[in-house]
Amino acid sequence: MKPSKARRAILASLAAIATAGMFAFGLGGANAANISNIDPNQTATLSIHKFETPSTPTGLPNDGTALTPAQLAALTPMPGVTFTVQPINGIDLTTNAGWTAAAALTPTTAAAQAGAGTTVTTDASGNATLSGLPLGLYLVTETSYPAGVTPSAPFLVTLPLTNPTDTSSWLYNVNVYPKNSVTTATKTVNDANAIKLGDPVSWTIKADIPDGNPVDGYKITDQLDTKLTYSSATVSLSNGAALTSGTDYTVVYDSTTHTLTVNFTTSGLAILTANATAQVVVDVNTTVNTVGEISNTAVVYPNAASFNVTPGQPGGPIVTPPVVTKWGDIVLHKQDSKTQASLAGATFQVYPTQADAQAGTNAITINGVSSWTTDASGNLVISGLRYSNWVNGAAVNPGDPGYQSYWLVETQAPTGYELLAQPVETTVTSSDPSVVTVTIDNVPHNAGFQLPFTGGPGTWALTGGGILLLTGAVLFFVFANRRKNAAEAKEAEVA
Repeated sequence: MKPSKARRAILASLAAIATAGMFAFGLGGANAANISNIDPNQTATLSIHKFETPSTPTGLPNDGTALTPAQLAALTPMPGVTFTVQPINGIDLTTNAGWTAAAALTPTTAAAQAGAGTTVTTDASGNATLSGLPLGLYLVTETSYPAGVTPSAPFLVTLPLTNPTDTSSWLYNVNVYPKNSVTTATKTVNDANAIKLGDPVSWTIKADIPDGNPVDGYKITDQLDTKLTYSSATVSLSNGAALTSGTDYTVVYDSTTHTLTVNFTTSGLAILTANATAQVVVDVNTTVNTVGEISNTAVVYPNAASFNVTPGQPGGPIVTPPVVTKWGDIVLHKQDSKTQASLAGATFQVYPTQADAQAGTNAITINGVSSWTTDASGNLVISGLRYSNWVNGAAVNPGDPGYQSYWLVETQAPTGYELLAQPVETTVTSSDPSVVTVTIDNVPHNAGFQLPFTGGPGTWALTGGGILLLTGAVLFFVFANRRKNAAEAKEAEVA
């Protein structure tokens, strides 16, 4: 027997009220115009399809029906997300009163009367299904999700729903498509202009802002290697939206743990929520104080729930891929060019360019030292220079931007040896002080040839010969003069 016209009108009004409530509180938009036709002997199936929140709204329907592969092609599925599905006690959807009671609930108030839950985890395609469920109202909560993911808010769903394509029937197989906001983060290093220990090296952290929900917590931490000395940090948004230090966020550096923490306040979280398409940018300024390969990561906590989860665990923060800056030594060995004997006492300076080396300008000073002298083994170590073949966190080759050669100039040669005639190019590719990176020969004075010197045997021989020649000449003139005088006297007597 069909209900009277008046009764149908009353049912329609109740259904409209229930529908409005369900839309407001996530119940999926059921239309109860045919409540009397629900089959209480039926069971329901809930299919959950999990995708990343797209950058722009899809406009796809969310009425409980299954979407087609073509409609979902642009979305990225999320495997490994666990949902807990709980029936709400005291709600009988085969009655009008049950629908009215359901419409009065929210996910928060419904939790107080939720029964034991069943968990289900999405597969590689982002799908999870629960079958054979009794009809009723269910609270669906995302209880485990990958690190860096902001979960979808808990929601209520009625099983069944009015079939949107045939409003005179019920939909017992319900499909829901909750979205997750996935936060990604990166870290980069800028050391291209850093050559020696003490030069500025900056690190930049860029992290997404969760989309789709008010941001309830946001924090970034950066534990620095002890080889780094912290200088300062700045925080900004990539789209230029204004942030005020001390008001919208705080920056704290703990010198004991070497950890920098950027934490957003209530006002800052509101700004993040309003600028969900931007990124948070943190620039950390440091100097390098010790040689070695220095790896650094940052940890981004995109929501309040992630604050209490260990990095790497489900639902926890994002750990950025490590980025490395590399610092090492020039280990120079000085030796005789012929015998390879080690030479002590050779002093060198190092320059960043060939032009500087030739002009004697901009000599590199490390920890107040600008010249180095070989020891008894013929070695010296110039420690604290950036790797030649590594810049801004990546390997480079000679000729590439950022590739750094170093130029050695000998300022004092070992005793008995000549200075080098020109600068020597070398590279830094190691931080092991026992590994010789460049060997330089020294040529003996005058290339090993002996110069004649005043007072030597050759000089005495030349001087002696000269004296003999001079003496002979004097005697010759003396005897010649005597003969001339005798002749002149004899001529006078005859006259």
